[in-house]
Amino acid sequence: MKQNKNNRYMPLLMAVCVMAGILIGTFFANRFSGNRLNIVNNGGNRINNLLHIIDDQYVDKVNIDSLVEKAMPQILAELDPHSVYISAKEVQMATDDLKGSFFGVGIEFVIRNDTLHVQGVIANGPAEKAGVIAGDKIISVDDKPFVGKAVNNEEAMKRLKGKKDTKVKIGVKRYGDKKTKYFTITRGEIPMKSITAAYMINDKTGYIKVKNFGEHTYDEMTIALAKLTSEGISNIILDLRDNTGGLLKSAVLMAQEFLPANQLIVYTEGRKSPRQDYKSDGRGAFQKMPLVVLINESSASASEILAGAIQDNDRGTIIGRRSFGKGLVQQQIPFNDGSMIRLTIARYYTPSGRCIQKPYSIGDGAGYEQDLIHRYEHGEFFSQDSIKHMGTPYKTRIGRLVYGGGGITPDIFVPEDTLGITSYYKEAAISGLILQFAFTYTDDNRLKLNNFKEMMQLSDYLQKQNLVEQFANYGSNHGLQRRNLMINKSYKLLDRYINSRIIYNILNEQAWIQYLNQDDPVIKKALEVFGNGEAFPKKPAPKKTTSNKQKVAYTKMYGDPININQNMNIIARC
Repeated sequence: MKQNKNNRYMPLLMAVCVMAGILIGTFFANRFSGNRLNIVNNGGNRINNLLHIIDDQYVDKVNIDSLVEKAMPQILAELDPHSVYISAKEVQMATDDLKGSFFGVGIEFVIRNDTLHVQGVIANGPAEKAGVIAGDKIISVDDKPFVGKAVNNEEAMKRLKGKKDTKVKIGVKRYGDKKTKYFTITRGEIPMKSITAAYMINDKTGYIKVKNFGEHTYDEMTIALAKLTSEGISNIILDLRDNTGGLLKSAVLMAQEFLPANQLIVYTEGRKSPRQDYKSDGRGAFQKMPLVVLINESSASASEILAGAIQDNDRGTIIGRRSFGKGLVQQQIPFNDGSMIRLTIARYYTPSGRCIQKPYSIGDGAGYEQDLIHRYEHGEFFSQDSIKHMGTPYKTRIGRLVYGGGGITPDIFVPEDTLGITSYYKEAAISGLILQFAFTYTDDNRLKLNNFKEMMQLSDYLQKQNLVEQFANYGSNHGLQRRNLMINKSYKLLDRYINSRIIYNILNEQAWIQYLNQDDPVIKKALEVFGNGEAFPKKPAPKKTTSNKQKVAYTKMYGDPININQNMNIIARC
């Protein structure tokens, strides 16, 4: 009878034990892994077990969550160069550029001599409304001194950024005033523009500079195009140089503005991500306007999507140097503690079927980052013949040959301009002395310089100030040995660099870009293409019948000839 009674409670006892096991296991898993190892546990328990053993038996006390924090970047580095871990404190900064805004006071600053200098004030922003002006030196934040070694970019953003409608009190030293001025600023939303310049280069050609691809980039571009249309635009230069990418959606929307209906823009595909095609809807207002897209070795990701779509659909001419070569698609996956990973889930392919991701070795992030240096040393920045094309060629809509496996190769190559570069110029630029001099000169002459509201007026004034000689003296007093022969050889470059930075300090980024574009060889080539009516690529002339010997030679070099329909199904040639 007693045995039967025990058997009666046995199922209940087992259920209690199972529930207790689950609760205890969940507690320890969360405690030891910070809720992050649950993903890893699906593939095995070795990492989880290792952390348990370390926590239980290691000679010293270990912060397991900190250990996981350090291990995650190493794990992701074994996958590819673009799968990364972003800590909770870095997430905000990493996503601000893509969101197109942040909450703060609305200033641009530089740190010089352990002091935060206000370089520019965002128009209609909180700081401007409070009375802060360019040239002010912030020396206290919320009644606490903010000078000396504590002053760095990270700490400045930590103190000045914050939640919307919160207040921050700053103390500033202003040129000509002996007493400290105090301003209480109510933080607000500060826009971060993706379109940093939009203006008419001549009476027919509009120029648009795209800095990155964020949530509002397409909207900014449509506004820029509307402005240029009102000024009589009939040609478009879209400058994607040094644009490292951003959101795929923005690149697709921008491409649609220039492509006729039902044109493939890009497609993505991965092991767990079925092929997804992105096509134009035909509603773009600039489908037939002559278009030139500028790229260089720092144009990556979304920039390459847009340039590739224009090139493969023969919609415009690509000018510049071979792009970076990033053809991997990342998805953001957040964790409970606010951190996140960007995990590569697919590759993207241009309309002709090209995967333009350049080769990489697993775990060799340093080698991957050194690729641009290798290109430079190989001579690719200076000679089109030095470009190494990998894999078989592909064909655009009208049959032009294009290449994958390492970026977008431009239709027209323009080498990097090295005329006038000397070791003196390199040291002056790399050391930051030119930037320091430009800011010092701006600060010392701000009252006079503020009278100039147009780029050309300010440029003409600066040309008469003998700034290269002033810089040579400044550099000599700051450890840069004076070399008169090299200064003379690099005079134009030095003058251009110094003037451009002063123009940036006094006016804005568009004025700076406009000044630099005046003698930019890539811009000159784009204008030449428009002048010759060559913005729309032409169908290659029919080739003469080749002999069997010539066909064999071609096949050895490129593989069998292929057409666009075959290319659409080829996904393994990366």
